[in-house]
Amino acid sequence: MKRVTKKILFVVTSTEKIGPKNRASGYEFSEVAHPYLVFVSNQVHVDFASIKGGKPPEDGFDSQDSGSAIFRDSNGFKDIKSSQRLSEVDLDKYDAVFFPGGLGPMVDMLEDPDVKKTIAHFHENDQVVGAVCHGPVALLNVKLSDGSLLLQGKRVSAFTTAEEVGHSEHDVPFMLDRELVAQGAIHSQSEPFGKHVVSDGKLVTGQNPASAMGVAQEMLKKMR
Repeated sequence: MKRVTKKILFVVTSTEKIGPKNRASGYEFSEVAHPYLVFVSNQVHVDFASIKGGKPPEDGFDSQDSGSAIFRDSNGFKDIKSSQRLSEVDLDKYDAVFFPGGLGPMVDMLEDPDVKKTIAHFHENDQVVGAVCHGPVALLNVKLSDGSLLLQGKRVSAFTTAEEVGHSEHDVPFMLDRELVAQGAIHSQSEPFGKHVVSDGKLVTGQNPASAMGVAQEMLKKMR
């Protein structure tokens, strides 16, 4: 029987510390919470995976943020605490994949072969790929079956150098926006911490936490 319910895989970091001062890290809570609520309220089933599986580290929970508070009391928060190991996920079960940010992805998603395989799989099957804030680091070094880089000529957005200053410039190993451009991407941005979502085919990226809900909404349109 043909599957009717759409399904999306959220892939989150397993990195707990980053940088020379071992700054606490993990997935950015709101960048999971707000997209999760967008998808489930539109009858899209959400599953969670992480690099190592199990309970991934979290960062930035704000009890005053209504979406984050709702997610923390949801079945989704229970599910993310027992995330699948990405290497063991059956990718064919899903219609889309989403990479939230947080500083952690800058450590474990730059070169991870399962991350690269996952993105190439969805892209080459004409399915939706989304990422927000530092999540677009997962798009770096993705090679397609013809040997080309996924990012070549793609319009994207991600956390900017201007936003890193005073926030995390001493913790991250490189400036993400610059590295995306170095691999052939066409990066655009709004003012620091303003909402900015970029869509290129079925690739959807957002600049920062404020853009997470917009990325999910745009992904939802493309999934339909």
